[in-house]
Amino acid sequence: MKIVVTGAKGQLGTSLQDATQGSCDEYVFTDVEELDITNREAVRDMMAREKADVIVNCAAYTHVDHAEDDAAAAEKLNHHAVENLAIAAREHNAVLIHISTDYVFGGARHNIPCQEDEMPHPTGVYGKTKLAGEEAVKSSGCRYIILRTAWLYSPYGKNFMKTMLTLTAERSTVNVVFDQVGTPTYAAHLAACIRHIIESRQLDKEGVYHYSNEGVCSWYDFAHAIAHLAGHQQCYVQPCHSNEFPSKVERPPYSVLDKSKVKATFGIEIAHWYEALKECLEKVRK
Repeated sequence: MKIVVTGAKGQLGTSLQDATQGSCDEYVFTDVEELDITNREAVRDMMAREKADVIVNCAAYTHVDHAEDDAAAAEKLNHHAVENLAIAAREHNAVLIHISTDYVFGGARHNIPCQEDEMPHPTGVYGKTKLAGEEAVKSSGCRYIILRTAWLYSPYGKNFMKTMLTLTAERSTVNVVFDQVGTPTYAAHLAACIRHIIESRQLDKEGVYHYSNEGVCSWYDFAHAIAHLAGHQQCYVQPCHSNEFPSKVERPPYSVLDKSKVKATFGIEIAHWYEALKECLEKVRK
């Protein structure tokens, strides 16, 4: 089976390169230098050339605050580029595995984990454009699997874990919000999930699925665990309210994702977020 991956230089794309080493399938990793997914004809040409069975779309405009000032760029990458991939997948009878986000739930108030069939309620440009991308996939007529994830981190790129490692090493106090609750996702584990789905050859199980690590925490809890496991006891992680960090976007106050469907469908076991964090930090140390 041949798989084309977009956004190969991002956190998830890089983690997928690690996760697929030794695979019997053939992976073609692309980023904007090799493939401009906002160009529909370029995507069509790539599919005609590669004759891929699967497209894994890891590319996205992910800067939540900047998206408010650059809505056109977010719309282009999170919506129209995804539509291009979906159309090309349909034309070549390929499966599109598209990565989406908990931000589609946005301002909706939850106190139990979000299920796949719940009504989306995005508040900012990022969440709205990611939801538009999902809808473009569904309406394209292609075969698809949409994986919503949340709070992605890894040893690669910029992310909350790496920021906290730096800040808790340099400062005596760090303030982190405790009124936004969700579950972190170690990118290596999501990448392993994607490989498992492909190798299970159950790509006909199309639909929307949720994947993050197990458990529940606030950003404060996550930051506290990062500092503790890194040995940065000299830094006091102080819980604070979201309104102490003014933002153009209302972030989801509770976006824990229910993973029952992906586990039952594909036979996937998911690690607790704390164990996943320990695994990631061990890789960072090495």
